[in-house]
Amino acid sequence: MAKHFALSIGDGRFEWSQREESIAREKALDGIYVVRTSETSETLSSSEVVRAYKRLGNVEKAFRTFKGLDLRVRPIHHRLRDRVRAHLFLCMLAYYVEWHMRIALAPLLYVDEELEPTRTTRDPVARAVPSLRSQKKASSKRSQDGWPVRRWDGLLQTMATITENSCRVGEPKLAIRFARETEANDYQKRVLALLEELPEWRNHRLCPVNGTDNEAQR
Repeated sequence: MAKHFALSIGDGRFEWSQREESIAREKALDGIYVVRTSETSETLSSSEVVRAYKRLGNVEKAFRTFKGLDLRVRPIHHRLRDRVRAHLFLCMLAYYVEWHMRIALAPLLYVDEELEPTRTTRDPVARAVPSLRSQKKASSKRSQDGWPVRRWDGLLQTMATITENSCRVGEPKLAIRFARETEANDYQKRVLALLEELPEWRNHRLCPVNGTDNEAQR
């Protein structure tokens, strides 16, 4: 604010006045931001520069995921350099898996599935408007095929009930021990079906295929 006022201070005197020219110049640019890049116009157009700048939101979201309850990259309970690097590397791999999962499970989450495909075609400066499909999903709290829509943390809590229990029958010395897996409900089966559609998921066998790959599930 100081740049818009002229001050005159003396013994027992304080006078000030507005710098009208400075205020008018600032007012003309009010609400306008300038994005500057070292790339040439042949490499990046003006629209592409704005889109690239707005993608910083994805970077900030990734940092929040790292620091928040999802991955908890901190505190790091290591002192040796190699162990610290390994800790951060594992957190990065975990975020990579989560990123793919969010894409696959978008139909069951409160996200606009048409946002990313339309980014290259809509006006990069204008405010983004949720698609009609997204608005309908948010209002009905149901996916297009009728499944409940949840937030990411709520979806994970729902899937957390799938466990492998160690059971024991009989006296301690003669007990028979066996593992018993909880049976997935219809919603959980739908989540697993969406994950199975990921090429990375199938290739690395990170989840059961058609309900027969019990070893991969463990």
